[in-house]
Amino acid sequence: MSTLLELRQVSKTYGEGSTEVHALRAVDLSVAAGEMVAIMGPSGSGKSSLLTIAGSLEDATEGEVLIEGTPMSGLSRGDRSALRRRSIGFVFQDFNLLAGLTAAENVAMPLELDGTSARAARQLALIALDDLGVADRADHFPDDLSGGERQRVAIARAVVGDRRLLLADEPTGALDSTNSESVMRLLRGICSRGAAVVVVTHEPQLAAWADRVVFLRDGFLVDQTAPPPGPEVLLASDPQPQP
Repeated sequence: MSTLLELRQVSKTYGEGSTEVHALRAVDLSVAAGEMVAIMGPSGSGKSSLLTIAGSLEDATEGEVLIEGTPMSGLSRGDRSALRRRSIGFVFQDFNLLAGLTAAENVAMPLELDGTSARAARQLALIALDDLGVADRADHFPDDLSGGERQRVAIARAVVGDRRLLLADEPTGALDSTNSESVMRLLRGICSRGAAVVVVTHEPQLAAWADRVVFLRDGFLVDQTAPPPGPEVLLASDPQPQP
């Protein structure tokens, strides 16, 4: 199984001197095609920094990030932007949908920015929305959608086209338990199509959907678990996996 994302001894430091903060310290992590990895840890442990560096939204202070075998340090800013548009999807905590665009226009936007015609981008957007069960909301604006519908639109935007790597930061943070489970089921479906998914979550019940759970503390990767009990078992008995 091919490796889609690899972090090699990645460290991230913010500030200098007395204000210096070590967000990540020599983190090694690889994620294969078809695999979902959940990132857990206390607030301030480096989870969001790991995600933004993995997606090349910011640079590591030390170490290397490879996406589909390509080192990010060897790419120009323009090439990195193109790679993000074509290969990486992001799901943000607050959805990050543009209020002035319809659901279909939000999903189509990254394709249009990459040069796809508006007509072709809309067709691909409608397919992505249909896969996520919200094609009937394609021409509605975000303010007219429920929280669960907005999250599905955000996921559709993240996976539209041929993106192979999906990075999700607390994707269920604003949702109730029913919609949260539905979102994780959707992410699992994306993995089954060969994409790699990295999801930050603080909910053990949701991390149970992952193939592997990685724990961060004070910027260090301190543990990786074997696959936890399946979601059906976990949701039935509600045990709490321990970090």
